[in-house]
Amino acid sequence: PLMEMFGYATTLRSLSSGRANYAMEFDKYVPLPREMQEKVLAKIKEKKRKQSA
Repeated sequence: PLMEMFGYATTLRSLSSGRANYAMEFDKYVPLPREMQEKVLAKIKEKKRKQSA
C-alpha cells in the first residue's frame, strides 16, 4: 500500500548517499488485508481524535 512507501525515498537516499532514485507507477487496486485495514483505520481515528481535542 502507498502508506507503506512514506519514508522510503528518505531511506533510499540515505543508504545510497543521495545517488539512488525511484519512481512509482499505479498498477491496480487490490483489497487491503483485514489486519492492515484495522491499522489504517486506527491511525485515522487517532488523528481525528487529536485534531478535535
